[in-house]
Amino acid sequence: MKNLIPILMLFLAGTASAQKARVVKFDVLQTLIESNDKKIKVINFWATWCAPCVKEIPLFEALNASPPDGVEVTLINLDFADKIDKVNSFLIRKNMKSTVLLLDEIDYNKWIDKVDKHWSGAMPATLIVNSSTGKRRFVERELAEGDLEKLINEVK
Repeated sequence: MKNLIPILMLFLAGTASAQKARVVKFDVLQTLIESNDKKIKVINFWATWCAPCVKEIPLFEALNASPPDGVEVTLINLDFADKIDKVNSFLIRKNMKSTVLLLDEIDYNKWIDKVDKHWSGAMPATLIVNSSTGKRRFVERELAEGDLEKLINEVK
């Protein structure tokens, strides 16, 4: 029994370190995109059922683990809000540390153009916004190693 307690504590500590998603409406996302906090925001749109999205998550996690000065990573999950438990299980299983918001807006036509007027709605998609310069880049494809750094440099 004494040996079981340390093992249980290690297990609980490991599961507690992963991020949990917060369900939000578009106005929260819009505030994030439009805030003038002098940061470069890297905002990725993804879903647990999107294989290319899941494949590129380690790129965002690596950036989040050691971001350049003034860079902030937020992952916007587009699973349905009633799937929050599935999303949180995914985050725990992948031990994700990035901020994850689950966007509870099923009428995509109401908000996709507000993110970027050229977005068809395909995923994965990434928006990078520099609130200091007003520059922004939007990419509607799976990113590869080195792409995030190039995109961030383009908005500096």
